[in-house]
Amino acid sequence: MTFHVNEKRVQAMIEDIAAFTASPGKGTTRLTYSPQHRDALDYLQGRMQEAGLATRIDAVGNLFGRLEGSDPSLAPVLVGSHIDSVPNGGAFDGPAGVVAGIETAFCLRDQGIRPRRPVEFVAMIEEEGGRFGGGLLGSRILTGQVGANTLGGMSDARGITLGQAMEGFGLNLADAPAAVIPKGGIHAFLELHIEQGPVLERTGDAVGIVTSIVALSQFEVRITGSAGHAGTTPMPGRRDALVASAGVIAGLPELCHGIDPRAVVTVGQLEVQPGGANVIPDAATFSIDMRAPDAATVKRIKTAIRARLSLLGDAGFGVNVAELLSVPETPMSDEIRERLIAGAEGCGLAWRDMPSGAGHDAMVLSRIAPVGLIFVPSRGGISHTPEEWTDYDQLARGIEVVFRATKSLAE
Repeated sequence: MTFHVNEKRVQAMIEDIAAFTASPGKGTTRLTYSPQHRDALDYLQGRMQEAGLATRIDAVGNLFGRLEGSDPSLAPVLVGSHIDSVPNGGAFDGPAGVVAGIETAFCLRDQGIRPRRPVEFVAMIEEEGGRFGGGLLGSRILTGQVGANTLGGMSDARGITLGQAMEGFGLNLADAPAAVIPKGGIHAFLELHIEQGPVLERTGDAVGIVTSIVALSQFEVRITGSAGHAGTTPMPGRRDALVASAGVIAGLPELCHGIDPRAVVTVGQLEVQPGGANVIPDAATFSIDMRAPDAATVKRIKTAIRARLSLLGDAGFGVNVAELLSVPETPMSDEIRERLIAGAEGCGLAWRDMPSGAGHDAMVLSRIAPVGLIFVPSRGGISHTPEEWTDYDQLARGIEVVFRATKSLAE
């Protein structure tokens, strides 16, 4: 069976991108609008141009490369993923999908193929929410779900606003609406991603063809109490914001499981103020990430969490809950799934249907176009750590499927 993907080229791109990190030797830290983001963007733009693509950077920093079709009036097929990372993450989460797009462009060039429909390749910003919170920001901007007013209120942990960070990157917050792609502006979106779980490694299947992506929501919760001296303030009557928060956090797994055993809840961030070892905390801010097979279940979990938090309000604590992100479950396009399945079977690769428990840009872009998502194996099911790994031959096989599906959709 003929394979078109150049595995060595794929490996070189993954390893080159991984070098753009703020934490050398300690995984990938590449936050949006950072110097590492700029270096990665310049590198990827060069590789896109090498593959014969016309490149542009949109109003918020998403990088696009375009292969013109024989009929430029047609909406393009879009292929890609994101290039930002979590702090101290791995080399494959996001870049694997970006490289899948660029390698697909190389394959089209190498085969001398000029498709009827244009094909565009994208590297999106801030999918992880590692700098400005909320996640999936680049794709939400592209689909018009986040306006300039909301963007203007975002800031990072150092107090740098998103607008200031954009200005330092040569962009202007006021121009953000120009990045919006209208519904019908793309014909289809394809994304390759590492599985971030153990299923494919366990079953031995080469790829997973995703059926749907879970519903998810993210809260930022702030509990306020009263500060005091750790040694002179009696235990009765204390309003310790951290103790109050810890009680809520500790009860979340049982609360979630009681609503739906398939649902998951995670608290991944916690900030305590004033932060002194001998000072009773007067404020605690923490994240809550909720995921379930459907939006109705997520809504039930959110309602139960709010009810639990209201008890703290009754006890004299200040409670503020902000919902940073809410996305319903997202079925993948049947037509695109058929193209991906045909691509896998056409080169003799074993595949399986899979749901996605993680959120991806594909779920957001489904608002404006049919979408498809394909997984390649993750060693040990590990992700978001420096140990994250996918063998290059496994990644190359997944990209071969993307190339074949892209070619089919563009013809």
